[in-house]
Amino acid sequence: MQVMDRILVTAALGNVGREVVHACAQRGFTVRASGLNETALKQRFPEMEVARLDFLDRSTWLAALDGCACVFLLRPPPLGDMDATLCPFVDASYAAGVKHIVFLSVAGADRMKWVPHRKVELHLEGHGGGWTVLRPGFFAQNLQDAYRRDIVEDGRIYVPAAKGRVAFLDVRDAAEIAAHIFDDAGAFQRKTLTLTGPEAITFYETAALLSATLKRPIGYTPASIAGYAWHLRMKRKMTWMQTFIQTILHVGLRRRDAENVEPTVEQVLGKRPRSMAEYIQDAESIWRT
Repeated sequence: MQVMDRILVTAALGNVGREVVHACAQRGFTVRASGLNETALKQRFPEMEVARLDFLDRSTWLAALDGCACVFLLRPPPLGDMDATLCPFVDASYAAGVKHIVFLSVAGADRMKWVPHRKVELHLEGHGGGWTVLRPGFFAQNLQDAYRRDIVEDGRIYVPAAKGRVAFLDVRDAAEIAAHIFDDAGAFQRKTLTLTGPEAITFYETAALLSATLKRPIGYTPASIAGYAWHLRMKRKMTWMQTFIQTILHVGLRRRDAENVEPTVEQVLGKRPRSMAEYIQDAESIWRT
């Protein structure tokens, strides 16, 4: 039974938000897609409600939240100060009548106290309202986002992961989990779910899958920590906060932080999660331009 009528999806133009919008719409929910660029939202979701939402501009919050029973909350990567953005947004959401928030955190947030996501988790725990925290591992879609330019321009994946294995999660599976929770919020009330893909593979294996699909050589170059930080900051023009978080998360792969395969996706959805091979086959055109 659907217990939520209107869902506000934040950062709806991003990889995760876009898929959550579609997954919720497929289940028959009324979805309000939100983000910084209202014009782009209208073009992407022409038949849906859209709203401008800027976590740095509180004057945009109430209109976005109006009439929404629940929220899919995602931290935009440039935001580092949760006390000034997402935490007060959580307060505003509950005050506006929101009954349930699904927050997209990161795997290991409980032990990595320094990640901004952990502060939002603790803020939710301190509220009496409904919430579910999703802790996904590394997304397969990083290949079309964080790693895409390195693949297209340099023919390589360049991260400081050494030989670490990663149980890559397809964003589409994470989105289906979020939609399922909105469909049965009571079963996931105040719970934290760790999400992974079906198998743990190395970046060498990932590069081999790309090579086989694209019919051209794609390699994996294990980066040094300093070299990767320089690459992100100077070549990819990321902020210092983005550079720090990206570097630390990838270094954790050397310590086997992301190799555990969790059964959560299959338990909740009743089907095997999508593999990296399936994702690359579905998205191959992304790396051909």
